[in-house]
Parts: sequence; structure tokens; C-alpha cells
Amino acid sequence: MFTKPSQLKWQKIKSENLDLDYVQLFSNPEANKLFQEAEKVIKYDSVSKVFVFGKYHSVPRRQTSFGDEGLKYTFSGVTVTPQHWKEAPFLQDLRDYLVDITGQTFNFVLVNRYKDGNDHMGEHRDDEKELVRSSPIASLSFGQARDFVFRHKDCRGRTSTRNIDPVKLELQNGSLLLMNHPTNHYWYHSIPVRKKLVCPRINFTFRHMLVN
Repeated sequence: MFTKPSQLKWQKIKSENLDLDYVQLFSNPEANKLFQEAEKVIKYDSVSKVFVFGKYHSVPRRQTSFGDEGLKYTFSGVTVTPQHWKEAPFLQDLRDYLVDITGQTFNFVLVNRYKDGNDHMGEHRDDEKELVRSSPIASLSFGQARDFVFRHKDCRGRTSTRNIDPVKLELQNGSLLLMNHPTNHYWYHSIPVRKKLVCPRINFTFRHMLVN
């Protein structure tokens, strides 16, 4: 479905134990077409709460997942079985495309839909036991551009012990962000509330998961 470009203009972003690669992978027309395909095809899960810091909280966005047969995914106290790729064939095409251009293995994708700037994602690390630890996480963004903020684990809250500047990116429509090892061990990431934004965003985070 997708043709590998002859050249991609990757941007390398680094800080202490943070290693990111960012590229505008799709043009706006291509990205808009994929956004509309996602809106048409994807059916979201009914899970509306997650268990964080000893309490249940409402999920401030819509979620679902797709992956290879036999996978399970546990996050924030909730275990889900992903839908099969055949339910959204364009996602399997995207997965195969990412494998082609990165040389990495991906067998699972988490889908998050943000209806506007009020939908958000709190600071967290993707520390699920099912993740293959040394593999990157590939984040594809479609729709409204949103800020994506990294904060070092030693610089959070009143117990912070160091002064390391946060890293903020604006993830554009059709962009790809690779979060390379060991970023996820040392840095939390979030998508903050931006109340002035009124358009939706859909994000696909492709991962390499251990088969149960």
C-alpha cells in the first residue's frame, strides 16, 4: 500500500538517556486520507477507567488496540486482548511499512483518539512487562498537531533530585516519532491539555510485544 521513499529527513533528538528520531513521514493529503480511514474503520473499546496510584481514573481519550494473535496487553491495571489486524487492514499495512523503513519488528499497536485539546494523556512510562525492552516504540500521529512532553524521572514533583530540562515536541499530522532504548526507562512522557484546540487527533503507537 505504501511506497518506501528514496530519502527521509530524520531529525535526531538527544538528551541524557533520551534518544528520539522524528520525521514527517506522510504529506498532509496522505495523512488526511489515513485519518479518514481510521475514523471510518476503527471501533474503540468500552474500557473507560484505569487503575493508577491506587485509584481508578477515567480515561480522558478513546482507546483500542490491534495485534498478532495470542497477544495480551496490560496497562494501568487493565488487561486487554487486541483486535486482529483483519479488523483494520490499513493498520497492518502501516505496520509493514514501519518495519520496512525502520528495520524493527512491530506486532501490536495501541490506538488513542483525542476528540479535542481537552483530551490528554498524563505523565507515564510504557513499562508494561510484555514489551520487548530494547525495541523502539513507533508513534504515528494524524489530525491535530499536539505537544508531546518528556520529563526525566529524576525531575518530577517535590522529590526531584536533579535539574534536567524537559523536552517538548509538536507532533505534526503525518509524523513519525521513534522512542529508542533507553528513553522509556529514564523519561516520562505526556500529552498536556490544550483547551484552545478543537480538532481531533488519532495516534498509533506500534510496539514489539512478547507473545504470551
